[in-house]
Amino acid sequence: MSAQRPQEDTIDDSSAPLIEHLAELRNRIIKSLLAFVAAMMVAFYFWNPIFNFLTQPLCDALNARGQQCDLILIQLQEGFFVAVRIAMLGGFVLAFPVIATQMWRFVAPGLYRSEKSAFLPFIIASPGMFFLGAAFAFYVVTPLAFTFFLGFQQPGMLMGADPIEGEASALAQAGITFQGSVNEYLALTTKFILAFGLCFQLPVLLTLMGKAGLVSAAGLRSGRKWAVVGILTLAAFVTPPDVITQIILFVVVYGLYEISIQLVARVEKKRNEELRAEGLLDEDSL
Repeated sequence: MSAQRPQEDTIDDSSAPLIEHLAELRNRIIKSLLAFVAAMMVAFYFWNPIFNFLTQPLCDALNARGQQCDLILIQLQEGFFVAVRIAMLGGFVLAFPVIATQMWRFVAPGLYRSEKSAFLPFIIASPGMFFLGAAFAFYVVTPLAFTFFLGFQQPGMLMGADPIEGEASALAQAGITFQGSVNEYLALTTKFILAFGLCFQLPVLLTLMGKAGLVSAAGLRSGRKWAVVGILTLAAFVTPPDVITQIILFVVVYGLYEISIQLVARVEKKRNEELRAEGLLDEDSL
């Protein structure tokens, strides 16, 4: 038996021809692009401070080893494209509130009021969880990863000098020093931020699916072993090939999976209480 919607729970907008919806979509996209271009220009002007901020974990790790924080340009035009990449990343972050607002204004007229009140918290929580994951990656994961990678350096020795105690003479003569590419470093840092930011969307996604009835808390509990396999596979693909980062990502994402189970269970409990109050659910059907 399907529940009748209350009379006040109506769609705000009346039906409109398809061409009007397409025209509105075009206007929303144009406004989003203009906001992105304007934000990108601002980020391009301040690309040096943004880059200094992004390189802070690496500089801290190098300074702890008594090394200068220097990155090199492999190609002549590499510096310009690094500035453009930083401008695009910063522009998207700055313009995201405008882009999200335009998307919401396009979708909202086609939703019932109850659907708006149910969907809006997830729209707000999604960027919040992304920035939380990005901050976790930047302030926790990247310092550990860079410290791990820099540990494979070794000082060089002059020919005929005494070898370092416990090391072979041939190996001690060859120094290994980090001389990182600006482009490669930025790509690695961006990969960390995007990977953890997207993984932190798991509770939002599963809770939304639970509210829509696509998943259940019981189904998520029974699928724990498959979740472990999937998360391990994901960690192997989205992180560099070091065990520390993969373990951190696995522990964090699996913890989010367990939190998602509790959130879905709360959504189911609330939905059952509402159906029971409306007389649409019997105790025997639980």
